[in-house]
Amino acid sequence: MKKIKYFITFSFIFLFVFIISSCANKNENLKIIDYDIIHELEFGGVYITDEIESFNEKGFSYGDSVNVEFTNGYKVKDIPYFNGYYVDAGETLLVGYPGYAYIKLSLNYGDDYWFIAGLKEGDKASVYLNQKGKYKDIQDTMNISYYDDRLKYDSDIEFANYRMVNNGKIKPNILFRGASPCDNKHQRAMYVDSLIENDKVNYIVDLADTKEKIEAYMQKDDFKSYYFKKLYERNTVLLSAIPHEKVMPLAMNMNYKSDEFRLKMVDGFRSMLNFNGPYYIHCQEGKDRTGFVLIVIEALMSSTYKEIVDDYMLTYKNYYKITQETDPLRYNIIKERNVDTMLRFLVNDDTKKIDEINDYSEYIKKYLKAGSMTDEEIEAFINLFKNN
Repeated sequence: MKKIKYFITFSFIFLFVFIISSCANKNENLKIIDYDIIHELEFGGVYITDEIESFNEKGFSYGDSVNVEFTNGYKVKDIPYFNGYYVDAGETLLVGYPGYAYIKLSLNYGDDYWFIAGLKEGDKASVYLNQKGKYKDIQDTMNISYYDDRLKYDSDIEFANYRMVNNGKIKPNILFRGASPCDNKHQRAMYVDSLIENDKVNYIVDLADTKEKIEAYMQKDDFKSYYFKKLYERNTVLLSAIPHEKVMPLAMNMNYKSDEFRLKMVDGFRSMLNFNGPYYIHCQEGKDRTGFVLIVIEALMSSTYKEIVDDYMLTYKNYYKITQETDPLRYNIIKERNVDTMLRFLVNDDTKKIDEINDYSEYIKKYLKAGSMTDEEIEAFINLFKNN
């Protein structure tokens, strides 16, 4: 009888070890080989043409460490696979962001990986598991997502991530920010359109789109942004020397540290000088590109550190219900990785504590002048918003 019990016990142990070993071997062999790649132009990155759900069904999980190799010989090793951009600015990740067509190799707030890797049409990519769950703690801590359902939110304003900005010396009812009033990917455009009409917005700086994209949105069955369309159409009263459209599409990438980003932003600021406000600034979600551009404007207009932080982090309250009181861990990580990092870049002075600077305006003027904006243009731009 004892022999039978020992046999059964050892059989279970052997089976358990075999299963664990098989799972480990399976995990070690997780890979996708020679998938087509697509240059993702809007944010700058490389789509690897495996759909997110399909990639995960193969055994990959958010929080895994992976290696990516391209057929041109370029390799990147031990990078996290996340469902959001939970790495510091300038760091590499593989991301399966909700709404993306495929998994994507990207540099967070950095240069376009297509060019970093020296890729061309016809190159292919492979992804290999490096270590199962290596970055799971970060994934679990930072895992955030929002709904595209208006009924999940308390108000149109919250759903549209919409607000007036009047920090520092910015007068009320002149500057607004939020989600896109034309790109209805996240079902918000109609609500934004109603809000900008209510606030009598006269000029829009679109950080995300091209003219071609905007006109494609207008052809879709779900396009109901009629006030936006009115602003987009030609205004024949204006002189020919002045831009006619009341919507300035800039098609900016995500790399706020690049010269291209700064030059396009300055073009948008210059265009605003030709029109009366109120002004509306947006990208797709009104979160990242809009977040940085509004930090520039608010800092130029002598907003305090607290005012800049509060406005930036309101986006995370609107979309994700993250506040200092309800979720201090996530709140502080986002503030430090985003707001503080952006301000340090703009100030560009390691001798200063970013939260102890009383007035950022001189730093911003220097930053804008390095992007070809003249003293006269900067002064005129300030006067668009200045409280008299």
